[in-house]
Amino acid sequence: MEFVENHGNSSNDFDKWLSLISAANWQTTEDVSKTFTSVDFLGNGNNRMIFNVGGNKFRIICSYYFGQNFVRLYVKWIGTHAEYNQLCKTGKQYII
Repeated sequence: MEFVENHGNSSNDFDKWLSLISAANWQTTEDVSKTFTSVDFLGNGNNRMIFNVGGNKFRIICSYYFGQNFVRLYVKWIGTHAEYNQLCKTGKQYII
C-alpha cells in the first residue's frame, strides 16, 4: 500500500495484480506461469518469483512456498523496473 501511495499511477495495476493473486489456485510454478505469463523464477534454490506489473513498469519480488493445499507468497521487494535493474546489477534480487 505504501508503494502505491507513493506511486499514484500504479494503483490500478497493483489492484489487478492483487485480484489475480487472490483468485489463484496454484499447485505448481507452471500454474503461476499460466496466470502471469511474464513471471520469472530465480534459480539457486531461492524460491523467488518476479512479477511484472503495469506493463512492465513495476516489479515485485516474492518468495514462495507450495504447501499441500496452498501457496504462500511473501513480498520481499516492490519497485520500478529501473530500480529492479539496479538490484540485478549487484545481485541483490536474490537476497533483498
